[in-house]
Amino acid sequence: MIMRSFLYSIRESLRIALGALRAGKRRAALTTLGIVIGILAIATTMTVSNGLGNNFRESIQAVGSDILYVSKMPWIITGDYFRYRNRPNIKLEEAEELARRLPGSKAINPSTFTSRNVKYRSTVLENILVVGTTEKELLVSAAVPEFGRFFNATDVHSRRFVCVIGAEIREALFGGADPLNKEIRLGRHSFRVIGVMEKQGGAGFFGGPNFDRYISVPITSFTKAYGISNRDISIAAKAPSQAELENFRYELISEMRKIRGLRPTEEDNFSINSMDTLLGAYNSVMGVVILVGFIITSFSLFVGGIGVMNIMLVSVTERTREIGIRKAVGARRGMILTEFIFESCSLCAAGGAIGLALSYVVAALINRFLMPASVSLPIVLAGILVSFIVGIVSGLLPAMRAARLDPVVALAYE
Repeated sequence: MIMRSFLYSIRESLRIALGALRAGKRRAALTTLGIVIGILAIATTMTVSNGLGNNFRESIQAVGSDILYVSKMPWIITGDYFRYRNRPNIKLEEAEELARRLPGSKAINPSTFTSRNVKYRSTVLENILVVGTTEKELLVSAAVPEFGRFFNATDVHSRRFVCVIGAEIREALFGGADPLNKEIRLGRHSFRVIGVMEKQGGAGFFGGPNFDRYISVPITSFTKAYGISNRDISIAAKAPSQAELENFRYELISEMRKIRGLRPTEEDNFSINSMDTLLGAYNSVMGVVILVGFIITSFSLFVGGIGVMNIMLVSVTERTREIGIRKAVGARRGMILTEFIFESCSLCAAGGAIGLALSYVVAALINRFLMPASVSLPIVLAGILVSFIVGIVSGLLPAMRAARLDPVVALAYE
């Protein structure tokens, strides 16, 4: 019986609240505008951050998490930059010696790069990254040729001027034509296209390196064409297994110290990097960016909430006599309180629903023109929850004022 009475009170409070909103449709629409903007801003911030995170992870996923990189400098520099800059470059001979010393590794792959203009007939692409590497590149990367082939050990040892191009390079130079066995110029040298890598995506808008705009050539051909004496080499070392990664890291450091003849008291003059380093730095930066974004977007919700509170206070004033009559015929404080909180929550819920609907439109535009993005279920649930919280907070003060009205004073109000 008590439960039935409670549910009846809730239903009546909700009916009266919705009736009051219908009676002031224009005012309700203007009031929800601040909530619409606030929820849209929060949903868009979360959508963009998720899109950037997914985009970044996709761009480095092709590399693998069981790969360690020996390089001159750390990828994330802290402290004295010049201390790292003055280190000796990694040499190709050191990569070859490392491969001999680490027979348990799945792959030791040296690589270096340069930027060159790429030309095919009358089409020129400027500042394209040309990577000199070996046939073991396929072992340290998840990417494979979409058609054609990657260069093999014979191509590397014979210093053949062959290349494998990325998907975007193929589209820009050849369109829908077959690029295989076509000659392209990388700077002053001609290379024959023997393969096209599958489209890897990622990169794009703040997502990391764009592997679809790389051109890979045998590192021996790279040395012959562009020289390597003053170039720094990066060595990708694939661990025997993911479980042995940390042990492999220590082994890698030990062997590199031996190769470079470092005494026990001397510090390393090389760095061991991994994709986890980049991911950790990215997460730290994005955490700050998202926090700042939420602080900024919360101001619009704060303004919207103040607007709802003001309108609710006006509504209490306008309905003072009605509240007095209802109290005179037996309405309790709790019922009056519930009615106005329902009214406030309904306003904010309507604004939140419109904001979430608009966020789907914004996400579709981002997905089309910038990067993969979508409004996920957690974003929708967060938007709904925030809307109701703002509704409760904004409606609480007006509802308490209405519930505390003296029925005699309220009936005498003009």
